[in-house]
Amino acid sequence: MDMNQYPGEVDELRAAELLGTTVAVAALSQRDLQECGTTYSSLFPDDPFDVTLFNAVALANAFGAPWLSFKQLRIANRTSLWIFAVDWLIDYKADSRAQVDDVARRILAVADGASPDDPLTRFLADIRDELATAPGYAQWGSAWRDQVERLLVASAREWDWKAARAAGDNSALPSFEEYLDNADNYGSSLVNIGHWIYNGDLAALAHFDELRAAGDEVQRILRLLNDLATYERDLTWGDLNSQMLGVGREQVLARVAELIDNCRKLLEPLRDACPREVTYLERQIGYSLGFYGITDYWGRL
Repeated sequence: MDMNQYPGEVDELRAAELLGTTVAVAALSQRDLQECGTTYSSLFPDDPFDVTLFNAVALANAFGAPWLSFKQLRIANRTSLWIFAVDWLIDYKADSRAQVDDVARRILAVADGASPDDPLTRFLADIRDELATAPGYAQWGSAWRDQVERLLVASAREWDWKAARAAGDNSALPSFEEYLDNADNYGSSLVNIGHWIYNGDLAALAHFDELRAAGDEVQRILRLLNDLATYERDLTWGDLNSQMLGVGREQVLARVAELIDNCRKLLEPLRDACPREVTYLERQIGYSLGFYGITDYWGRL
């Protein structure tokens, strides 16, 4: 098509309307996340939790499911923000494995139903209690709790790898594939599980295990896309990145392509039964390809 030719008023109006609706949902979501940031201010210092981070989280979830309302995206948004707090406390602030274990202990107790006693667990309890109002929680709440534990185990494992690297013990570092298998510390599978429980229709809940497997594959893709975007930052912050494990950028990109192909194979049998959930996962990949091709979520220290 000639790019100087106006493509058609009706189509452009409709496209812009849909974009405007999505951005409006993101705007409402951002305000909610900033209120969470104010309520739990000790978890979210201005550096690196700048306004752009809150906005980016809201936009990612809004464009991932543009047919949903602000309320329907609230669990996904708040869980995403909570994971950033966990990552900050374990990945950057923890000086010892004992501190990592203490964070994990407190979180798991609240995931199991205990009363919270600090900002991190109070924020999680807010998410847990709202999630428990959804009909799907009775059947799949245990999967949510299991994924919380998987997030913490993976985060602790990566903390050990980082500590070994800082001490110069390269023999303790993982292989590239071992690192990729630890992608639960990225957190998107926890976001997805809570999102599906909160919003899932009967078809989605009936295919929960298959969706979860596909979501785990998406999580591995996003882990590597994040690494491609944050390599220089990770060097500065002392974080671990797949490109520090004997593989280069081109090898990471090739593995991403393989994972995308496999993810499509996992999703295709689900397309007729739960098309929106399939689209949701596909849009996570596409959005992240674009977003991480330019920037990442964190602000400056």
